[in-house]
Parts: sequence; structure tokens; C-alpha cells
Amino acid sequence: MPRITKEEKARNRQNIVEAAGRLFRAQGIDAVGIADLMKEAGLTHGGFYNHFASKDDLAAEVCNASFAASLGVLEEAVDGGDGPAGSPLRRVVDDYLSAAHRDAADGGCPSASLVTDAGRHNDTIQRSYAAGVEGYLRGFAAELAREQDGEITWRQARDRAVLLLSRLVGAMVLARAVRDVQPELSEEILRTCRAHALDY
Repeated sequence: MPRITKEEKARNRQNIVEAAGRLFRAQGIDAVGIADLMKEAGLTHGGFYNHFASKDDLAAEVCNASFAASLGVLEEAVDGGDGPAGSPLRRVVDDYLSAAHRDAADGGCPSASLVTDAGRHNDTIQRSYAAGVEGYLRGFAAELAREQDGEITWRQARDRAVLLLSRLVGAMVLARAVRDVQPELSEEILRTCRAHALDY
């Protein structure tokens, strides 16, 4: 049997991480078996342990990769500066608390889709999740301080960042939880929180 190249091995690993990211977000870490995960990645079940020591190790990597991608979107919004749609944080809030994000069960920000899983799993996964949360808090605080142009202290900016992230994640978790049985309530949660997420 021919050996695969380093590039193929790296590509296979990336396929596993991307497939796991979709499945873990949509179904939760515990609900996804390795066989289903590898099938989604287009690989054989037996190859999993050539890449990861355990599903928890994979979940931690998924958390890191998902937050890196999500924080990249935040950075792009901030780099875009103020525009016709408002400040960068206004655009982030509007995008985050949208029906499109709510309905993207297998994508979007991991802060809402992996929140329950992170709390139920080992320290490795929790550390990855915590690092992502810290990334959001630093980014939000820096932008809040910039937008206030010296009118608030760093501590105040950090406190507001904690409030903002908590509002976004909480609203998204609630909106997703009731979407199918009470869509009007789901829309109300998103609409209300979009309007007031930046109120301090």
C-alpha cells in the first residue's frame, strides 16, 4: 500500500477538523461518533488515530480553529472601520444576532454553538474555549475603547466587552432553542437584543 505524502496527511487532518467543526456545532461533541465523523471527512474510520489521540483532542483543535476563524471575521469588521451600517461593533452585533447566523447550526461562531459542550468536557476543551472567549473579550474591549476615544478606562471597556459577549451568546442560544416551536419568540429575542446589545 503506497504511503501518503506529508501534504496529503495534512490535508486529511484538515478535512477531519472541518468535518468535526460542522458536526460538533450542529449535533454536539458527544452525539458525533468517530465513524460518522470520518465518513463526513471522506476518510476511513481506522485512519482517525493517525491524526488524533482522542476525540477530545480533536474537539480542542476544532475549538481553536473555529474561534480563530470567527475572530478573523471580528478583526475584518474592526479593520473596516465605521461605515454606512455603523460602527464595527454595530455590524458585528447585527451579523451575529441575525436569522442567518441562528439558522446556521453547523457554522457560525463557536461561542454559542459549543458553549454547552465546553462546560461538560475536560480541561483541554475548556482551555481552548476559554482562549476563544478571551480573544473575543480583548477584541471587543479594544474596539469599545477606540469608539469611546478615551472616555472610558480599560477596566470599563473590559466590563462592557464581557456584557456584550454574554448578551450575544445568550441571545443566540435562546433564539436557537425556541426557533422551531416558537419562531416569533426566536425573532423577538434576536430583534430585541440587536437593538440593545450595545446599551451600557
